[in-house]
Amino acid sequence: MDRTEGPHLVYFADPMCSWCWGFSPVIEAIGERFGEQLPIRLVLGGLRPGNVEPMDEQARIETRGHWRHVHEASGQPFDWSFFDREGFVYDTEPASRAVVLMRRRGPAEALAGLRRLQRAFYAEGRDVTDLDQLAELAGELDFEPREFRAGLDDVTLVHETRADFELAARSGVRGFPTLIAGSGGARDYMLLTHGFQPAQRVLPALEQWLSSTVGRTA
Repeated sequence: MDRTEGPHLVYFADPMCSWCWGFSPVIEAIGERFGEQLPIRLVLGGLRPGNVEPMDEQARIETRGHWRHVHEASGQPFDWSFFDREGFVYDTEPASRAVVLMRRRGPAEALAGLRRLQRAFYAEGRDVTDLDQLAELAGELDFEPREFRAGLDDVTLVHETRADFELAARSGVRGFPTLIAGSGGARDYMLLTHGFQPAQRVLPALEQWLSSTVGRTA
């Protein structure tokens, strides 16, 4: 993993991962509680990049079950009309590419973009596999839609997004959300959560970790 100076978090997520949508308020709570004291680096994990197979009935049943569990655990809203669609291809690469493009402005913009795409897909029933839809959503975040749409086709952006997927794989991340804490050393990383955890568990763990980390480096 690339070295980052000082205490920080590395958040492995995918904009079309339902448990990441459930975890979104936790990430917001971390930002509100720690702010610049604990910056969050977003890495796009690659849930189902490049998928070309339309969802069949079994996939819809399984996905609906996941969404129901996320809603029960987190309270996050879902637009259940998604399951009335026919032939939807659950390809997570375009939305990931869009978030990487937003990330070029900075880590805060990346997290804001991730949240907006998650809400659009899960709560508003919008198709975030569609590049024109992604450009429209980016426009809501003060990106110029036509420029953003053109940027989504840039080959360097494709490679940058794939590099995120490869970093997740090299780091041993096999599921999302995954949150890792680092204190600046090349080997000094600690797994905070692999999978959903509520804020009341994550925030105290972060408080304890940050206190011990600052104490060691003081």
